[in-house]
Amino acid sequence: MAKLDQYREYIQNLLTKYGSYQPSEEDVEIQLIFDTVRDHYQILEIGWDGYDRIYNCVIHLDIKDEKIWIQHNMTDIQIAEDLTEMGVLREDIVLGLQPSYLRQYTQYGLG
Repeated sequence: MAKLDQYREYIQNLLTKYGSYQPSEEDVEIQLIFDTVRDHYQILEIGWDGYDRIYNCVIHLDIKDEKIWIQHNMTDIQIAEDLTEMGVLREDIVLGLQPSYLRQYTQYGLG
C-alpha cells in the first residue's frame, strides 16, 4: 500500500507542476482532475479561444495494478523520465498510449 500512496503523490505533484503553466489563450483555464479512489489523473484545458470552444485532455495518467499508465500526453514533457527521476521503477511505468505490441521495444513496463 505504501507504494501505491507514493505513486499517487508523485502523480499529483507532477500534474500540479505541469498544470501551473498558463495557456496562451486568456479565456482558457487549466483544471486538475485527481480521482484518488479510482486512480485517474488528468490535466484539462477548458474555455474559449475567440469563438472556438476549447476542451482538451492534455495529460491523462492512471494507476492500474500498482503501475502508472501514461494514457495520453499532448505535450513535449517526458513524463516517464520525470517519474523515473522521482524513483518510479521503469517496469512500473506503462506507455498506454503505445499499442501493446510495441511496448516490448520500450524501456518501460508491458502492462
